[in-house]
Amino acid sequence: MKAHKGMRPQDVVILLKIATKRQQEWYMKDLSYELGISQSEVSESLNRSMLAGLLADNKRKLMKGTLLEFLQYGLRYVFPQRPGAITRGMATAHSASPLNRSISSEEHYVWPWAKGQHRGQSVEPLHPSVPQACQKDEDLHALLALVDALRLGRAREQKLAIKELRERI
Repeated sequence: MKAHKGMRPQDVVILLKIATKRQQEWYMKDLSYELGISQSEVSESLNRSMLAGLLADNKRKLMKGTLLEFLQYGLRYVFPQRPGAITRGMATAHSASPLNRSISSEEHYVWPWAKGQHRGQSVEPLHPSVPQACQKDEDLHALLALVDALRLGRAREQKLAIKELRERI
C-alpha cells in the first residue's frame, strides 16, 4: 500500500458524496460518474481517506465523527480560501441553502461557473467539477456549501454550519 502523503481537496468532495448516499450501496464507478472525477482518482482518494481514519478499513463505511472533527477543526487550515473577484456562478457558503435561510448578508459567494445564476465573490471549489456535480445533487450542494462556510465564515457562520453538518452527516 502507498504511503499517505496528505489529503487532497477532492477527498472531501468524495467523502461528502458518500455521506449523501446514507445506507444506500455505492460503487466507485458511480462516484466517479456523479462527481466528474476519474475512477483512478476516486480509488486513490478512498485509500487516502482510509489511511487518515475517515473511512473504515473496508473503504465502505464513513467514520462520521472523525470526518466532522476534521471538517470543524482542520479544514480551514488545510484548504484555506479567500473570496475573489465578483463573478457569475453557483451560490455557496452562507449564500446557498441551508444557511441563506438564517443568514442575510450583503456579501454573496459563488463558485465560478458559466451556467451559474448568481453573482458574487468567487470562491474556488474544492474540485473543478463541484458546480456540475452539485447541479445534479442538491444534498451534495448543501454539504459543500456548509463546508465553504467553515472555510470562509466568521464564528457565527461556522457555528451554524457545523450544527447543520452534524444533522446531515
